[in-house]
Amino acid sequence: MRLNAGILTKKLNETKDFYTNLLGFKIKFENEFYLLLQTPNGKDSLSFLLPNHPTQQPIFHQEFEGKGMYLTIEVANVDKVYADLLQKNADIKVSIRDEDWGERHFAIQDPNGIGIDFVTYTAPES
Repeated sequence: MRLNAGILTKKLNETKDFYTNLLGFKIKFENEFYLLLQTPNGKDSLSFLLPNHPTQQPIFHQEFEGKGMYLTIEVANVDKVYADLLQKNADIKVSIRDEDWGERHFAIQDPNGIGIDFVTYTAPES
């Protein structure tokens, strides 16, 4: 079983630019109303769909309203990713930090309001 999270948005172009140019995602498929992206390692996908498109059923019409969703991207070296994104002038929403429960992480936000938490898991503090 595989999971592909899908977000309905009118911001397909901004979203494509953000994920491909800033985060290095690859375009797996694209047309005028749908964008399927793949993580740089090719293991996971994320899709974006234009709301209210006549080819889609009503359950896939309502636009995401920019609240109540986040993505976690696990990386081998969160400090390197943080430095790379700072170099690209990314808008960091949560500065890099260590958490007692065993993660080092930071967060940014995509054009749709989705929080993206980059994390490297560490040993929890006793």
